[in-house]
Amino acid sequence: MACRIHTVWDPMGWLCLSSIVFVWSYNTWLLPKLIMMPHVAQGTLPAAVAAGYYVVAALCMAALVRASTADPGRVRQERDMSSEEFSVQSHVCQKCSIVKPARAHHCSRCGHCVRRMDHHCPWINNCVGEGNQWLFIQLCFYTQLLSTYALVVNFAHFYLLPPLADAQPDEFVFHYSVAMLRGAAVMGVMIFLGMAALFYGQVINILTDLTTIEKMKDPFLEVSAQVQRPWQESLAAVFGTRWKLLWLIPCRRGGVQGISARRYSYQAAV
Repeated sequence: MACRIHTVWDPMGWLCLSSIVFVWSYNTWLLPKLIMMPHVAQGTLPAAVAAGYYVVAALCMAALVRASTADPGRVRQERDMSSEEFSVQSHVCQKCSIVKPARAHHCSRCGHCVRRMDHHCPWINNCVGEGNQWLFIQLCFYTQLLSTYALVVNFAHFYLLPPLADAQPDEFVFHYSVAMLRGAAVMGVMIFLGMAALFYGQVINILTDLTTIEKMKDPFLEVSAQVQRPWQESLAAVFGTRWKLLWLIPCRRGGVQGISARRYSYQAAV
């Protein structure tokens, strides 16, 4: 699949995306400044812990940028569709007047049809579909990992590590820093729970070969869906490779293996 930059001009989507970038920037600056670097300088925390935090934060931001700008699988012109797509329950979209293949849906936010569309996510200001679902799963995974990392470091700072030598409990700056860290911990818990639910839902969708839209149309589809192949093959089809290590790398060209089987395997849903 060709690598296309996809941009959605939706004010609400840009607001949601900007808030995610702000929260990421806030936590990426706050924890190293108030906890990690002072403890590293004091010798009570290995430098590898701080380095690992920056690596996870960078991977999280890379997945966010890729998921928000990747083409989710926009249906463009009939000439871009294979003969198989025409033959398997293709029909004309009533909103954009273009022939779309089976399991494609029209997104009112994006203004076009998306192949195997799962849902439109305002937090990335983009649809989650055939072309970027693997990036959305990476984003959910790395956000959970970053939140867990931050919560563990926060807990260690208050309850496990020795106090910082230059900490003055009676000063205003100390109380202000504690409030900021506790606020970051609350955000971390909320973000972790939300992303865990999204991550679990996306994995279940892949293993059952369903999308969120299809399950919303018929809530009993997930119960009746039959897994047609092992979980490794289902995930490899979405991530575009059988090399599991590459499933964790957002900075690569993705692809979808066995695309025809995944597009048309569940005919009752369209």
